[in-house]
Amino acid sequence: MKKILLSIVFLMTVSLSMAQNTEKENLKKTEEAAKVAADKPNGWVKKGTFTFLANQATFNNWLAGGQSNISGNVGLNYDFNYKSGDWNWDNRLFAAYGLTKIKDQEMQKSDDRLEFNSLLGKKASGYWFYSAFFNFKTQLDSGFDLGSGIKTSHFFSPAFFQFGPGMMWKKSDNLKVNIAPATSKLIIVHPHFTTFGSSFGVAQGDNTRFEFGAAVNGYYKFNLMENVTVENILNLYSNYLEDPQNVDIDYTLNIAMKINKSLSTNFAFQTIYDDNAFRGFQTRQIIGLGVNYGF
Repeated sequence: MKKILLSIVFLMTVSLSMAQNTEKENLKKTEEAAKVAADKPNGWVKKGTFTFLANQATFNNWLAGGQSNISGNVGLNYDFNYKSGDWNWDNRLFAAYGLTKIKDQEMQKSDDRLEFNSLLGKKASGYWFYSAFFNFKTQLDSGFDLGSGIKTSHFFSPAFFQFGPGMMWKKSDNLKVNIAPATSKLIIVHPHFTTFGSSFGVAQGDNTRFEFGAAVNGYYKFNLMENVTVENILNLYSNYLEDPQNVDIDYTLNIAMKINKSLSTNFAFQTIYDDNAFRGFQTRQIIGLGVNYGF
């Protein structure tokens, strides 16, 4: 666990170090962009991106060994934000699904996420806002234990809900932190997953689990260089009611290297620590050539 935590700190430190190299150049642009944003008329601003990411490897009589495989991931990001005077309402819908096929093996799921985030803020002073946030996470398809083949999850099982009031520090749409010291969390699973034991923290025989604690959510996106963007997303949660020292961690690093309007090379790294679901870190890493469509 210490090694993983050090790795997260290292990745965030590297990101911040790289950002410092271009911070002076981008500071003026950021301030100008913030001024332009402040002058924008009230109302809705909507934008979305659809991405298809592909990887493929072929081995034929390759003495060094290797298995032919092909994988594909599709992703959807849709932002719809509203502004009215001192009020800001930021919403993001995110969905991702991926499949991998290794020669002579069954098709396997490599990514499966559906998430909605909503953050409401009313300006208090300077960069500070009174805030309220809502987060919903689940998956689209069934999950199976690789060893036994037993189904362990499916759509809306598990489903995670978080919501609570707090304070938000927001310098721009690309740099903000929300602190919510009174956050409610609800976990829902289908009863058949808790028949013989607990599942995702839900006790045996139950289908819901309620928690109350503190949440910290951070977002930082910057341009490392021309056509290269780095996005950091960090979510922390501590349950006051049980083992508050065991902080849930969800950190995502996305790097996009734009080739042209429609093509980019994408790298994604995510690590999750939630001792109610798994006693250790869950990690995923994806890299490949992406086809992008903005709308």
